[in-house]
Amino acid sequence: MEEHHDLSLELEVLPERLAICRLDPEDGLVDWDPSGDFLSITFTEAEISVVCDEAVAPADAECERGWRCLRVDGPLDFELVGVLASLTRALAEAGVSVFALSTYETDYLLVRGAVLDRAITALEGAGHTVRS
Repeated sequence: MEEHHDLSLELEVLPERLAICRLDPEDGLVDWDPSGDFLSITFTEAEISVVCDEAVAPADAECERGWRCLRVDGPLDFELVGVLASLTRALAEAGVSVFALSTYETDYLLVRGAVLDRAITALEGAGHTVRS
C-alpha cells in the first residue's frame, strides 16, 4: 500500500459550537426537534450518538459541549488513502484530542474549542490549509 506523506488538504472551520451527546437506545430521540446547520445521528446497539449545535442538544442526553468542527473540503474520492491519518497524526503530535466523523462526501474533525487555535497551527504545520 502506498503511503501519502505529502497529502495536503484544505479544511474550513465551521462557525457552530457543537455538542457530542449520548442517549440510551431504549429511550430513543423522544421529544427532540433538532435544528441548526450541523447534525449527525448514529444508532448502534449500545448507544445513540448525536452531534449537533450545542444550543439544541437533547435535554435528557449526556453531553460534552464546546466542540468546534473542521470540515475537509470535498467531495473526497473513496480511493484516496491517508486522509484521516494525515490529519489526526498532526493533531496527536500537538496533543489535540479529536472526534472524527465521515460522510459520503468528506470528513469532519471535532476539537474542543479551547484548543482550536492549537489544532489549526498543527494542521497548517503539517502542510494543510485551514480557513476560518
